[in-house]
Amino acid sequence: MIKSQGFRWSLVPILLVVAFAFLLAACGSDDDDDAESTPASPASPAATTPASTTAAATSPTPVPVTGEVVVFAASSLTNAFKEAGTRFEEKNPKAKVTFNFAASSALATQINEGAPADVFASADANQMKNVTGKGNAAESVIFAANLPVVVVPKSGSPVASFSDLAKPGVRLVLAGPEVPVGKYAREILANASKPAGGISADFAGSVLANVKSNEANVRAVLTKVQLGEADAGIVYSTDAAIATADVKVIEIPAAFNIIAQYPIAALKGAKNGAAARAWVAFITGPEGQAILAQFGFRKP
Repeated sequence: MIKSQGFRWSLVPILLVVAFAFLLAACGSDDDDDAESTPASPASPAATTPASTTAAATSPTPVPVTGEVVVFAASSLTNAFKEAGTRFEEKNPKAKVTFNFAASSALATQINEGAPADVFASADANQMKNVTGKGNAAESVIFAANLPVVVVPKSGSPVASFSDLAKPGVRLVLAGPEVPVGKYAREILANASKPAGGISADFAGSVLANVKSNEANVRAVLTKVQLGEADAGIVYSTDAAIATADVKVIEIPAAFNIIAQYPIAALKGAKNGAAARAWVAFITGPEGQAILAQFGFRKP
């Protein structure tokens, strides 16, 4: 019995060690199960933030347009751009648009000579090239188109058709050859003098012999006709549209006519580059294009 009891007592430590080992194994197994099955916490931002929310958080906030933006623009844009300026300022109360309207050729010269301007809107590509070629403007974009027409005084004129411009004694007023509308007018006359399909070989010469003055810009041509100081002039259709009380329009045959393209660009020397880019974006955007259409400009 003593031996038997001693044997039993000798087994106690061994049993305790085994029991303790089983206990440790069970605890370790519980920890492993928890690590494998526990889902990501619902409070975790990575698990709950939608992609759209993340995009919204990282999207740049539009910068408010502030300060003065100086726009040099072709005379034919006067009415449309003034209306656009009013709308632009309504959308940007801390901004002010200042305009300088003149012949594109004159504006290009002023810009290249260092005149303070933020944006240039030209009535033809050549004058824009004069500015970009000097490194004074960023890349331009065509934002509008226009169509030359003949205008005559409503009070009466010997000119009743395009071909009548060659009649002896007609008092014709054109813009100077360096002015876009003056250049277009001479190109139109040259087209009408081509041997194939033209009016006559000497048509351009006969018409140019009737020119009584070369005006500085298209609005000066229009004014001469309105006042009855000329029997006819060549202007843009948009200019004729604002003077219907004083002038009548004679269409130029499509075979001879030219569509004028208008480019616009922010200038590299702009004092307010942000506002310059905002103005270009506004004019080329839906609202600006709607205003231009309202004043008779065509889509580019």
